[in-house]
Amino acid sequence: DILVDGKLCDCDIVVNCKVGDPVPLEVKLTNWSKHSVGPFALTVTPYQDYQNGVHNYELQDVITFVGSNTFYIDSVKPTKDSVYFGALLFLYTGDFYLNIKFHEDNCSKELPLSWFCLPSVHIRAMEPAV
Repeated sequence: DILVDGKLCDCDIVVNCKVGDPVPLEVKLTNWSKHSVGPFALTVTPYQDYQNGVHNYELQDVITFVGSNTFYIDSVKPTKDSVYFGALLFLYTGDFYLNIKFHEDNCSKELPLSWFCLPSVHIRAMEPAV
């Protein structure tokens, strides 16, 4: 599950936030397999989708992470959850998406396939109300 600002994200949800306010990000992974998985890393990369097949990942001056955009995970035990917290800070208005990628450190431990089907996260950064 992915929560942005406390709201569960799925493919039809747009999360609204205010420019300049930290936006909490929570990624909850549940291991439904019979084996522990890990170690691995989880990286969150924001981008803009121009709806013409072009994605802009050069957003260093537009979005910043409070902390790191990469979470390092030792392992997730069978039938257990592992939750990771971070925060985003949007400096400008716009519609943004989050790309979440896994990086395995050990080829012999396969990650659950469902983790590669995380919902897309759509965030709309708006001007704060005056």
